[in-house]
Parts: sequence; structure tokens; C-alpha cells
Amino acid sequence: MDIKTIENPLFLKRYSSRQLKELASDIRLFLIDNVSKTGGHLSSNLGVVELTIALHLAFNGLEDKLIFDVGHQSYVHKILTGRASRFSSLRQYNGLSGFQKREESPYDCWEAGHSSTSLSAALGFALSRDLKGQSHHVVPIIGDGALTSGMAFEALNHIGAAKRNMIIVFNDNDMSISENVGAITQGFSRLRSSKSYNTLKHDIKDVLKSNVIGSGMLKGMQKVRDTIKSAVVDSSIFGEMGLDYLGPIDGHDIKLMTKAFDIAKKHTGPIVIHVCTIKGKGYLYSEVDREGKWHGVSQFDPDTGTSTINLPPNQYAWSSVISETLIDLAKKDSRICAITPAMITGSKLEKFFALFPHRSFDCGIAEEHAATLAAGLAISGSKPFLSLYSSFLQRAYDQINHDICRMNLPVIIGIDRANLVGEDGDTHHGVFDIGILRPLPNLVIAAPKDGDEARQLLLSALNHSGPFAIRYPRGTTHITPQHQGDSLEIGTWEIKQHDQAKCILISYGPDLLRFESRIETNQLPVTMVNARFIKPMDSLMLERIFASNLPVVIYEPDMKAGGLSSAISEWAIDHQVTSRIIRIGIDDVFVTHGSVAQLRRQEKIDTNSLFDVIKEVISS
Repeated sequence: MDIKTIENPLFLKRYSSRQLKELASDIRLFLIDNVSKTGGHLSSNLGVVELTIALHLAFNGLEDKLIFDVGHQSYVHKILTGRASRFSSLRQYNGLSGFQKREESPYDCWEAGHSSTSLSAALGFALSRDLKGQSHHVVPIIGDGALTSGMAFEALNHIGAAKRNMIIVFNDNDMSISENVGAITQGFSRLRSSKSYNTLKHDIKDVLKSNVIGSGMLKGMQKVRDTIKSAVVDSSIFGEMGLDYLGPIDGHDIKLMTKAFDIAKKHTGPIVIHVCTIKGKGYLYSEVDREGKWHGVSQFDPDTGTSTINLPPNQYAWSSVISETLIDLAKKDSRICAITPAMITGSKLEKFFALFPHRSFDCGIAEEHAATLAAGLAISGSKPFLSLYSSFLQRAYDQINHDICRMNLPVIIGIDRANLVGEDGDTHHGVFDIGILRPLPNLVIAAPKDGDEARQLLLSALNHSGPFAIRYPRGTTHITPQHQGDSLEIGTWEIKQHDQAKCILISYGPDLLRFESRIETNQLPVTMVNARFIKPMDSLMLERIFASNLPVVIYEPDMKAGGLSSAISEWAIDHQVTSRIIRIGIDDVFVTHGSVAQLRRQEKIDTNSLFDVIKEVISS
């Protein structure tokens, strides 16, 4: 069928098993074709095609609550709920979001961009339903990677005690972004290999053949549950949490899953339906990927699997610059170790993990644990480098505050994907970390303008006796080969003085290089300051800047609230400075998805908007 003509999931009930299989195949081809052009989350969506079809066959998506954990695997859900015709706009400015979005469709009841929220949200939905005397189903869909998060277990603990009707779909593909780790994952592996996997399919068929409706269905479900109870339920984490369990089930068998969901709908209390899927199914390159390279992809050639985006010459990914420098330092210092919450590939730490396996720690999706683990390593004499995406760092705020900064421990925090990240949108923009981290005592916060300065800051962090955060954006930067450079004195800024300056521009990060070129090309009378240390600030430089009585423009590609411009404004008030201060940054909004250039124009933090302000300041 023409996928773009789908208006809602109701047509599924008219389809035969053969037609449903053909539909699944058509959807996979549609996904590969479209994501190859827009970029996005490919392998996770290819793995849930049949599962999503079965969900919409068994449930009424307008009344029942389908809650996709993280939400980046909701592309098939979007297709089946009438949004396929807009897929060319996926993750584009003013286009479809790459996640569930309530404003897009009445079928989207929840929004998330981070993992492990679905179970807590689902219990909230279930409690509200019961308070109102309603009877719809609440169905969170959560993966095995997300179940390694502490938040998921907090929710499971409450769900098991609350005993509310809820159908938890456990999508088990033995992968998160990187390969799953930990004792919990080993427990899931035992579930997958249990004898119930081989018998369950026949049990359900036999039960449904003899018990079709009403009490017969309930007795039938009891029979299935009893069949697998001794082998699985009592020995599983779900049984320990007080949840009934059905599975494992082939997550690519639509008919079998639909029957299992029909059984679960008759069940009283919370029940887990364990489905086993293949991440990346149907596309060879993603199906064999165990490193997460096909989890989130940029544009690619679907025939060859090769990226259609090439790096400019002499440009390197920011995270690669950081990891390669870390490797160089670790070769000389055996105390250096690396920690990541399931982002080995995204943080470009594969080589470090290969070279130093005993000094490399993947915590799974558990940022809070990763931060306190780093504190434990640091207090014991190690020098941990903790790699966190800016948007995920927010989850570890208490641990960074209480366990790292309060004890003044030498943990280096690499804040990856800082600033606006583009197409992933409001859940992923790295624009809040400065505002939430700046109040923390003892913490140094720095932002390099290029790869050379990044290497210097990493060396500075290694030589520092307390916590040190280095923030760097997604994308590429220039480095000078064989140039390591010296460490930088903490709290020192860099200034490029203009003798006839009529304005002073203060900023940080790689935007400075663009600004410098614009100033030189247009011969603008502007003194430019590289505020590479956001905390502590260069007080001597600030005294010099404000002694000039020139207007000061402060540019930051992050939230103004709590950012560098806030810090400088506070300093100015404390020192009774009367100079004019103009702040340019993101206002009090959550920024949507789109290209970084489009979003900067929208928020009036693009280069043209900045220089319009500078020209106005100069002329006045």
C-alpha cells in the first residue's frame, strides 16, 4: 500500500496476516528511504515495526495510553497514526518531531527525549484513570537499556505495590545505544534463554483455541502463567517487584503479540509482556551493528550504508579531539580513567576503551550512578573523566553537587553536545548546563574556542585539584597537528584589543572564530574577549574592560538565565559598574527542532543578529 495514505490505525483490523507482514515490509522500506534523507533514529524504529502494528491492533490509541519510553522509536507509531505524508519534514524546522509530541497528534499522550520516564508516567496515568472511574488501558513500552536506569526501578517498585491495571511492554533487543552492560542485563539474558521461550507460543495458541471469551480467557491466561511461573516469574526481577509476567515472545510475530496483548487486557493488576526484537531488523548494516552507529544517523546512501556528509579538511569531531587527548594523557598517567553512561560511541571513547579496558567503565543508562562512581574513583586517588551529554547531565545534578563539588573532588566532566544541537529538539539542546552548574562552589567551567584550546583545557583539568567541567558542542573543530600546548591558568581570559574600539564583545566557544573573521573583514572597531573560563571569571580582565567605559556586548549560544551574561551583570552590580551591558542569548523558552542555523535565527542569536546589535551600539 501507499504508506503516505494512512490516516489512522483502524485499517489494521481489516488486514489479513499476510497483508500485515507486507505492511511491515513496506514500512521498513519507507523508514530507510526517509531517514536516509533526513537523518534520525533508524535501528530502534526498524526493530519495533511489528510490535507497533500489534499495539495498534490490540489497543485503541485514542483512548488507551501508549507511552513510548524515550520516544525516538515512535516513527512507526507516527506512520500508523496518519503522519507518514509529512515524513519528509521529520526533524526539520516546523516539521515532524523525532519524538512523540502532544501537539502533533491526539495519539501522542506523552513526550520524552530521555530514557526511563515511561513507567513513572504510566503509573500517573493509571492512578488518574482510577480516580476518575475510567477503564482505558495504560501501556508503557520500555526497552532493556532503559530498564538499567534507577528511575525505572523506582517506578517498578511503586507499580508492584500499587497493583493498578497496567500492561508494561518490555521491548528486549539486547541493545540500548551501546551494547548493554550489568547484572540486570545478564538477568534479561537468562529470561531470553529460558525454556518458556520455546513453549509459550504453543501455550498461547492452545489456550486461545479452547478459551475464547469471558471467564474462559481468564482461566486460559492463568494456565499460561502457571506454565512459565516456576521457570521465569519467581526468578525474575519482575516477579520480585510483584508484577506478573508473560514471555518471552517473538517481537516480530504480529499475531502472537496481539493474542498476548488480548490476554493481558483481561488481567487484573500490573503485568509485563516481554517481547524480543532485533534492533535494526530488515536493513543489513543496522541489523549487525553492535556499537550503536546506526542508532542515530545523519543522511546516508541506503544502498551502501555510507554517510553522504563529509567532514571538511583538517576538521575533527569535538568529542574525538577530547578522547584522543585523553588517550595521550592516559598513556603517561595510569590514574586516568573514563566513565560513560552507555555512550561509548557517541562520545568517541571506543579507542580509549580498547586501549585501557581496565580503566574504562560503561555504567549503562545511569547518569546519577556514573557521577557518584566518578566521585568514588576520585576520592580514592584516580583521575576520572566523566563524559556526559549536556542534556543528560541534568539528571546527575544532585550527584555533581553533593558528591563531587561539595567534597571538591578532582573529577573532569566532559560536557558533550553543548549549545543548540539541532534536529533532536527541545529535549536534547545543551543550553541549561551553565545555569545549573555555575552556582556550585569549587567547580571550574570552561569552554574552548577550538581543538587546540580544548587540549590545553583538558591538560589544565588534569593538573587541577578539584572538579573541572569542559563543555564542547556537537560538530567539528580545527586542531594543529602535533600541538599539545601548555595548560592554561584557571580563570584567565584572552583579549584581542582594537586600538580605536567603540565596543567590547565578550563570548566563548567556537563562535569566537566566526566573530573574529567578521570583525576583521568589515574592519569593525570592536575589541573581542575570549571568556574561555565561565567560572571563575577573569576579574582583572573585567576591571580593565569596564574601566574603558565602552559598551559591552555579551554573546552566549545558551540560556541567558544563569549564564555568562548573568555572571558578568552580577559582577558589574557588585562593583558599581555603570557601563552599558547588552546581553544576547536564548530567552526564557524551550527551543524547538530544526537546523542549528534556523534555530539561531529564530532566537536572534545568529551572527547577523549579533552584528546588527554591534553596529547599532557602535553608531550610537
